[in-house]
Amino acid sequence: MDQGLVPAYSELKRRLGFEYNGMVLHEYYFGNLKQGGGGDPDHNSAFFKAAEASFGSYEIWKADFASVGKMRGVGWAICYQDPEQGRLSNHWVTLHEVGNVAGFSPVLVMDVWEHAFLLDYKPAERPKYIEAFFSNIDWQAVEGRLQQAGRERAATR
Repeated sequence: MDQGLVPAYSELKRRLGFEYNGMVLHEYYFGNLKQGGGGDPDHNSAFFKAAEASFGSYEIWKADFASVGKMRGVGWAICYQDPEQGRLSNHWVTLHEVGNVAGFSPVLVMDVWEHAFLLDYKPAERPKYIEAFFSNIDWQAVEGRLQQAGRERAATR
């Protein structure tokens, strides 16, 4: 390789995780939204039951997820499923690639970069955006991801 291209090539490689993960996380984010989606999942759904098993109650899971979304800075609030235990956990991911948990399956993804809500809410109104996010979750999409993660976990055993 031409030594003059090494710095440019290196920077492209360095940015690949950021750019690629940004694309994938946006696909998850838009994929788990639909207008008028709907508040909370059905109490008999797999997600509701997984939240109860992992956090003690769905309400505790929801408060934890919303709190992650309210953290200072730009990034993502992501509810993952642990591939080994099947438990849910909420994580803060910043800069798309920093904080992703290797091997965990994203089940619900919320973009909390300001570009996601700036047209509708001021930066200080992030909690209002999070409320609006919950009213537009497509719980069927979340259920599908949870079931897919379960099938993948079963296939590796």
